[in-house]
Amino acid sequence: MEYMNDWQEQYSDMLATPTQALSHLKSGQRVFIGTGCGAPQDLIMAMTARARQVSNVEVIQLITKGDAPYADKKMSDSFAINSFFISSNIHSVIQEGYGDYTPILLSDVPKLFNSGSLPLDIALVQVTPPNAHGRVSLGISVDITRSAIDNASLVIAEVNPNMPWTHGDTTMEVVDLDILVPVDRPILERELHTPNEISRTIARAAAALIPNGSTIELGLGRVPGYGRIPQVVMEYLHDRKDIGFHTEMISDSIIPLVASGAVTGAMKSIDRGKITASFCMGTKKLYDY
Repeated sequence: MEYMNDWQEQYSDMLATPTQALSHLKSGQRVFIGTGCGAPQDLIMAMTARARQVSNVEVIQLITKGDAPYADKKMSDSFAINSFFISSNIHSVIQEGYGDYTPILLSDVPKLFNSGSLPLDIALVQVTPPNAHGRVSLGISVDITRSAIDNASLVIAEVNPNMPWTHGDTTMEVVDLDILVPVDRPILERELHTPNEISRTIARAAAALIPNGSTIELGLGRVPGYGRIPQVVMEYLHDRKDIGFHTEMISDSIIPLVASGAVTGAMKSIDRGKITASFCMGTKKLYDY
């Protein structure tokens, strides 16, 4: 009980509004933004609102969903994007030469943070509210976000009751964060579009190459005009046995596959019997799953 009171007392001292939290941002700093549907929208807006007060702020990210108002060539003197993945909300600014794309394996990004090769001044992330023991979960976005939190000089976290609690290497002491910004907004969603017949033909051919007992990595790949074919492949694996997942991301497409009984993870060499992923991008149906 004494420990509980201790973290709760510290918690109240850590609270701030988005504007107050981003008042710490200075010119020339390097800022990491949380990944995918876990991107902290209120903090992003507060950061962007400081465009006239800062310059040469390097924004580091993997992939973000939702608005990216800082990714505007009119703000290129304030914010310089350096992304490890070209998502749709920053595509034009990268294409026009106002931002950078750094090609790198996802698994190698934490090495940049841990080694100090790419030091981070601020990390903007999103977490669950703390449990009774004062721990929070990164929810749907762990990926490189965990390493960014471990290495950033200042960690600012949105605390959102809508963020689902996830298990694995996802939790930390809330007092290990620096500034907490309470928010209450729905988690960003990404819906899968209905595939066309060409997409289905490609997916069927790919699925035919996947035997029973396979461990699958699901990519983000999207073919213009044909959609996200890796997700469509999942529709054609319902007759398989002992499929496993050890993947960068999962989406709604795994839900019916799991329901079919095809997924057991029984043949995985690590995390046997578990679906292992670094982040989720889907709808509320997936987040509630």
